[in-house]
Amino acid sequence: MLPLILAAAAWLALHIGVSGTALRGRVVAALGGEWPFRGVFSAASTVVIIWLVMAWRAAPTTPLWYAPGALRGLVAALMLLAFVLFALSVAGNNPTSVGQSLGAEGARGITRVTRHPMLWSFAIWAGAHLLANGDTAALVFFGTFLVTALAGMPSIDAKLAKRDPAVWARLSAETSILPFGAVLAGRNRVSWAEIGWLRPAIGVLAWAAMAHLHGRLIGVPVW
Repeated sequence: MLPLILAAAAWLALHIGVSGTALRGRVVAALGGEWPFRGVFSAASTVVIIWLVMAWRAAPTTPLWYAPGALRGLVAALMLLAFVLFALSVAGNNPTSVGQSLGAEGARGITRVTRHPMLWSFAIWAGAHLLANGDTAALVFFGTFLVTALAGMPSIDAKLAKRDPAVWARLSAETSILPFGAVLAGRNRVSWAEIGWLRPAIGVLAWAAMAHLHGRLIGVPVW
């Protein structure tokens, strides 16, 4: 279990301790700019995630709870939502990219629902797998990604607020971290026309493919 804990700690230190703090600016300066930092950060993330996956697969584990068979339906529904959110986030604009998602008409598409659809897709993925895998190794592995995703949302917001206060003031007034938060508060509305049907359909098809192949690829059948 110790290698898994060390790998999880390394991942959290990299993504929260470096990327999510003022230390990031000092590392960027030391490496000579944003692009060298991104290259080093991507390489380090790849190495650590490979370590994390290998440590998880090799870790001894202790059952904490046994998910009932009926829970599989809930997990499958949560994963469908995660796939759709991911498809919308990949195909759409980054909600924190200045000048892309916040044009003259304001926030659009999935950004009206939440300004962090990709991180929510990761959080839902991790949370769903925590429900389905009630053992200590899974708790460390999936919990690491859940913490990373949830902590990343305010961290990204803080970076944008510092980089472009005017854009952040407008974006924060129109959108929310919590899905449908701004809509329920009357600060925005959902536009299904802007979201469209193609990207959600891609998410549904990807979910169906993974559900079918999960047993072969991961070793654990969904149904």
